[in-house]
Amino acid sequence: CLREMIAPGALVILTPIITGFFFGVHALTGLLAGSLVSSVQMAISASNTGGAWDNAKKLIESGVHGGKGSEPHKAAVVGDTVGDPL
Repeated sequence: CLREMIAPGALVILTPIITGFFFGVHALTGLLAGSLVSSVQMAISASNTGGAWDNAKKLIESGVHGGKGSEPHKAAVVGDTVGDPL
């Protein structure tokens, strides 16, 4: 529901404003720099994760760990589906 997104949106919008107002420019600079560095690390991690899940599914489909139709293959298909957007 759209109403559930009000609090996270407000947090993102208000955090820099409140930090800058109450703690000053240096604290705001630290907040924004830390957010940027954290975001880059998350992007790199997500990119590698999506590729790893895809490669795992292909490995299982090649016959390792039971091949297609096995329980590991079913789990790998779910993992690859989750990993596709990453």
